[in-house]
Amino acid sequence: QVQLVESGGGLAQTGGSLTLSCAASGFDVRFAAMGWYRQRPGRGREMVAVLGTEGSATYINAVKGRFTISRDNAKNTLNLQMDNLRPDDTGVYYCSGRDTWGQGTRVTVSS
Repeated sequence: QVQLVESGGGLAQTGGSLTLSCAASGFDVRFAAMGWYRQRPGRGREMVAVLGTEGSATYINAVKGRFTISRDNAKNTLNLQMDNLRPDDTGVYYCSGRDTWGQGTRVTVSS
């Protein structure tokens, strides 16, 4: 059974950092294209960053240079390192892969 479980969300100050982690079960993250998405208050869900099986990463302009998506093959997780956070990054962050979504983890950035 394919399952994704996110963790690592919480409260951060502007300019601070958080690391999100997505634990995958039922498949090997090395062999799946995966991504992080977010839903900010009053807005629809949007792609934040995706990572292809060959290692290529794509980011939305708003997070380029601040967020880094990566895999931890040993732990079978997908991670999102978020630096220099802004209040506009506040929202619920979801992990997706193999046509499956996690339950989301909430990120709140205070000004």
